[in-house]
Amino acid sequence: MQLSPSPITQAKSDAEQVNPGAGIDYGLFLDCVHCGLCTASCPTYVITGNENDGPRGRIYLMRSVTDGRLELGNEVRRHLELCLDCRACETACPSGVQYGKLIEPFRVAMEQPGTARKTDDWFHRWILFRLFPYPERMRAALTPARWVQWLGLDRAVAALGLLRLLPPRLRQLVEMLPPLPKAEPQLPEFLPAIGPRRARVALFTGCVGDAIFRPTNWATARVLQQNGCDVLVPRDQACCGAIHFHAGSSEPARQFADANVRAFALDDVDAVIVNVAGCGAMLKDYGHHWHDSSQPAREQLASKVKDISEFLDTLGLIAPQGEIPLTATYHDACHLGHAQKIREAPRRLLAKIPGLKLKELPEAELCCGAAGTYNLTEPEMASQLSRRKMQNIVSTGARLVVTGNAGCLLQISREARQQGEKLWVAHPIDLLDLSYRGQQPPL
Repeated sequence: MQLSPSPITQAKSDAEQVNPGAGIDYGLFLDCVHCGLCTASCPTYVITGNENDGPRGRIYLMRSVTDGRLELGNEVRRHLELCLDCRACETACPSGVQYGKLIEPFRVAMEQPGTARKTDDWFHRWILFRLFPYPERMRAALTPARWVQWLGLDRAVAALGLLRLLPPRLRQLVEMLPPLPKAEPQLPEFLPAIGPRRARVALFTGCVGDAIFRPTNWATARVLQQNGCDVLVPRDQACCGAIHFHAGSSEPARQFADANVRAFALDDVDAVIVNVAGCGAMLKDYGHHWHDSSQPAREQLASKVKDISEFLDTLGLIAPQGEIPLTATYHDACHLGHAQKIREAPRRLLAKIPGLKLKELPEAELCCGAAGTYNLTEPEMASQLSRRKMQNIVSTGARLVVTGNAGCLLQISREARQQGEKLWVAHPIDLLDLSYRGQQPPL
């Protein structure tokens, strides 16, 4: 009869098998010269002032665990889990440290079997992993919420303080919901260019983005048409995989990636257009996340991905004519400004809207606290960052807040509601679409 190993022996065996840094190119650790110029750009360091909550400290922790000089205990895990993966440190770093290529695979390895997995709970399992990445499930789940909002029951529940009865993360999720627009029809599979055809593109519609911000997907398609683009919308596309991957669940993310490789006929389009910064950053990184026989196909898809502002700026925007005589401020979504290095293109597009005055936002590059699903899993830190962001927004005097990421839109809108600030928070493409159609924002 074969005996099972004792719990102590099994725990030791598991610990020996798991080294989160084992699969990381060690040279990436050595790129960091510990100058500390990144710390002032790191949102968690700005809030806590703890060296271990900054990029330099986290790189030191990861390298020490990789070298076997430090145990991956609860305290070390906590410092790494608190990272928003906003990659502002990459923008600040004079040595070109690729922090994302360190923290992302390290956290994936931290979630492997045999470790104390943060994601092994009901919220990750049922909400983040089995609901959010599936737009049809999301739309079904949002139907009751639309009725509740239409009947005004959401305001009554909030006024009576009944939301406090919900588990904290579920309460945070309910509070994140914006006023839901009426259900829009699905985009057709093909929309023709208006005027001379200049390009043929495919539109990535996303999961949460399409469920909550489908009007922005329609606006994106219309603006592309106005700029002479045939627009294809593949029916078999899937979630980009960021929700799983950034939570450390690599295999489901790889399956989503491969589904997208199959869905997009890359030889038939000039670009794959994305209007959500987090999705764009994930899609552009497909080529280096997994190393197997499908890697070349993922790299080919990644090479075609363009953020909508990046694409239109390069194509040459056909200037809209509708005047929007208002003051706006622009928040740099982390995965657009830091991960994709796209900062000036959205500003140049907004500058072409007649009458629109754009005021620079103090600390525009500092994360608003959304960071994908971070605002649901780390609500305390996320709330501190969103309050800081709102203070900066209010200081501009702008009534329009513009940002290129679904998570930022939700986070900033929630903070505005909680502080009683009457703002319209929108995607740059929403403003361009209004200008093309001669309409005004719903202030």
